[in-house]
Amino acid sequence: MRTSLRPLLPFVVVAALLSSCTINRDIMFRTPMGYEFDTYNDSTQGSLILQPNDMIQFRLFANDGFKMIDLVSDGASREVSFLQRTMFSYFIESDGQIKLPVIGRVHVAGRTLRGAEAYLEELYSTYYNKPFVQVLVANRRVVVFPGGGGDARSVVLENNNTTLLEVLGAAGGLSSRGNAHKVKVFRYGPERQRLVYQFDLSDISGLRYADMVMQGDDVVYVQPNPELAREVLSDLTPLITLMSSILLVLAVTRNL
Repeated sequence: MRTSLRPLLPFVVVAALLSSCTINRDIMFRTPMGYEFDTYNDSTQGSLILQPNDMIQFRLFANDGFKMIDLVSDGASREVSFLQRTMFSYFIESDGQIKLPVIGRVHVAGRTLRGAEAYLEELYSTYYNKPFVQVLVANRRVVVFPGGGGDARSVVLENNNTTLLEVLGAAGGLSSRGNAHKVKVFRYGPERQRLVYQFDLSDISGLRYADMVMQGDDVVYVQPNPELAREVLSDLTPLITLMSSILLVLAVTRNL
């Protein structure tokens, strides 16, 4: 029995170590040394930008919106009912176009909300007297990984100018394991390619990045700090238990 177990012991130890190794497996989106991140230009990203897959709420009024703020309405309930009847939802398709009443398909992706409203008012001026357009985005969200591994959050952008700092706060802030030196933002570019930004929010100089306005489908990933000691101990505990059991079996069989 002694001669049959001892030669197998090194192989058992190595197999157990390899099969149980979980060190840093929860760290995603690693970047190699010297990786060139995209440059964040805050002058062009200060407002919410319309993009494909957005669902917008669209309202159209004539005479500069006079009917919407009619001061002679005979009741608030009638005014609310009127607004509900004039609000419709439309989907921006993958090519950046949206199909609207009267004017048909128009390209709105890449425009700010104010820019899209001004553009649509210009198009509708052919058919209406002093058109007044309102555009709201109804389905914007950001996925946030605060740095703790399995604690991701989906944050709905209820405001048009929600910042990076606000979505981090809505997700509960950075986890105790999150690395404030490495906060990554993944964003779709003009050609629907993923842009990768990395910010250092560990000191006050990072405040200018914290004010970055979030766009729909952004991903905020706070890289976790590796917990080598805890994870090594966690991996070694079952191995030590296994070795202890094997040694106990060897000791018992030796005495038989």
